[in-house]
Amino acid sequence: QVQVVESGGGSVQPGGSLRLVCVAPGMRFSDFTVEWYRQAPGKQRELVADITSGHSTNYADSVKGRFAISRDNAENTGYLHMTGLKPEDTAVYYCHTVSDLDPQIYYWGQGTQVTVSS
Repeated sequence: QVQVVESGGGSVQPGGSLRLVCVAPGMRFSDFTVEWYRQAPGKQRELVADITSGHSTNYADSVKGRFAISRDNAENTGYLHMTGLKPEDTAVYYCHTVSDLDPQIYYWGQGTQVTVSS
């Protein structure tokens, strides 16, 4: 059974750092694009960053230069390294994996809360 599980969220002060982890056992991870979304209260879910099976990356303008996405296919794990955190980064962060072979095959994690506050 495929599962996507995020961890690493928490509460930090502005300027702080966190590393989010997305573990996805039970799938051929190397054939999936890994995406990180976030949703703040009262706002729509937005794409933060993604990394393809070929390790190409893409970032939302709001996080460029502060966040870095990476993956370890051998461990079926994706990462989102967040630095220079701002209060506006506060949100629930979700990992989403989508098959490069069939985009109708995708999986969502349950989300992890990130709170940036002084």
